[in-house]
Amino acid sequence: MIKSFYATDDGDRTLNEDSVCILSNKSGEHMMLVADGLGGYNKGEVASSIVLTHMGREFTRLVSVGTRDEAVNWISENVKKAHAKIREYAENHKDAESMATTIVIAILTKDFLLVGNVGDSMAYVLKNEKLYPVTKPHNFVRYLVESGEISEEEAKAHPKKHCVTRALGNIGDSGEIDLKDVEIGDAILLCSDGLTDMLSDDQIERVLNDNKLSVEGKVGKLIKKCKARGTETNKNDNISIACLFIEGDESK
Repeated sequence: MIKSFYATDDGDRTLNEDSVCILSNKSGEHMMLVADGLGGYNKGEVASSIVLTHMGREFTRLVSVGTRDEAVNWISENVKKAHAKIREYAENHKDAESMATTIVIAILTKDFLLVGNVGDSMAYVLKNEKLYPVTKPHNFVRYLVESGEISEEEAKAHPKKHCVTRALGNIGDSGEIDLKDVEIGDAILLCSDGLTDMLSDDQIERVLNDNKLSVEGKVGKLIKKCKARGTETNKNDNISIACLFIEGDESK
């Protein structure tokens, strides 16, 4: 049995550039998606909406994503098409020349879970009450960490941690998405950096493990805690979360 909920909040900013959804197709397979239009670039909200609209429309048309390899091809091809649509829009609108967005996506079937990302929006899996990150952000600071120039702790406060190195649209020109197989656990969480900048993985984990809350309640509590933290630090950002809990045989 699947229980899911998604929400987006402006985080007390004047504009919400995020888009988020959880959809199912004719076979009962699920697609989760979060797209975060890049702040500081024109029409980020349009870029994220283009991705969600294209991916959502194509997914709900499917009877099934098919085998694991067919699903990989479907995601890769349609992310590239969404990338091309963003660039086409930018070419035709002078006020959108640099528009771009992140994407993090999950496809869940009874047989497999595929997760992919472009940019710094994140995916997590909860298994046996432990939260595991399953994507790596495409940003300058992650490069510094992996090259050994700075530590994970230094990365958290680095002034360039929001400088993405890959995105859909006019940052990068390939539209390539990193995809990986993930072991199906008890829950899947996708989010924009409005969540991960405000709360630690341990804080997110504690909310997800609160059995007194529904899935909707957990998402709402995470957003509320982010907004409170944003007010304290004067670092408000849009917050988008897609959360899906798996109960029964699909989680085994």
